[in-house]
Amino acid sequence: MDSFALSTREAAALTRRVTALSVATASVLTALKALVWTATGSVAILASLADSGLDLIAALGAFVAVRYAASPPDAEHRFGHGKAEAFASLMQAGLVFASAALVGQAAIGRLISPHPLQREAWGVGVMAVSTLVTAALIAVQTRVLRKARSVAVSGDRAHYLADVASNLVALVSLGAAALLGLARLDAAGGLAVAAILLWGAVGVFRQASGELMDHELPDEARARIVALMTEDPRLLDVHQLRTRASGPVIHIQAHIDLDPELTLAAAHQVVIAAEKRVLEAFPAADIITHADPRGRAEPHGGAFAETSKA
Repeated sequence: MDSFALSTREAAALTRRVTALSVATASVLTALKALVWTATGSVAILASLADSGLDLIAALGAFVAVRYAASPPDAEHRFGHGKAEAFASLMQAGLVFASAALVGQAAIGRLISPHPLQREAWGVGVMAVSTLVTAALIAVQTRVLRKARSVAVSGDRAHYLADVASNLVALVSLGAAALLGLARLDAAGGLAVAAILLWGAVGVFRQASGELMDHELPDEARARIVALMTEDPRLLDVHQLRTRASGPVIHIQAHIDLDPELTLAAAHQVVIAAEKRVLEAFPAADIITHADPRGRAEPHGGAFAETSKA
């Protein structure tokens, strides 16, 4: 099942459940890492703790955002509230940037003035548990994203992917520091985690900004929309197709060419049938179509004046 195949109600139910699971996971991991960091003093665990703490804040933001985004349009928001998810993702990216900066600062300090670690085995144990728990959450999020598109859940998943990478780095650096007695290896692991977090933040920012800037749907989705509309031979062409995503909803606008000899009633029937075909494949779509008499329509003006059929 692709990510456009669910209705807004079905997609909202899935994203509500997975964001609640994300909050619970982040809460448990933050508490666990805080306990172990106080016992070990490891900068790699401190890095992972800071990441999990900010992940908890981000998960709470996503938890609220997906619920608000799924709320129906109102008098002040006629196109719905879907972009709340993108705003939540921008917040997530900012938090990850902040986490990377704090972790990098702590790691550099430990490289300059290394401190011996304590109870390294505790640190290794908690990072192993954290990695397994996080990997399980990522698997659930991945299954949800295959069924329902959500930039907030996608951004949250990017955080946890970075978490897995940072946990593995922390495991390696802690183990190496314990075996070789080199505390600077732990600090070097913290720097590696900071770099991973920066990379993840850039990816989240790009996805969120794309939705806020009304980036077009993928070419495959646009081609499918055109193919569905033109299944009826009386619908001769589709042009000025514009698409954008807004949280769980996608917006589709298109001009369609019809035989100018069709009656108004017949033209209306063709248009409605075309919209129904698209809605079967894209149940969460809001569709606006404009019918043109083929060969007799004048180019449309306005802010996005028609210059070519695209």
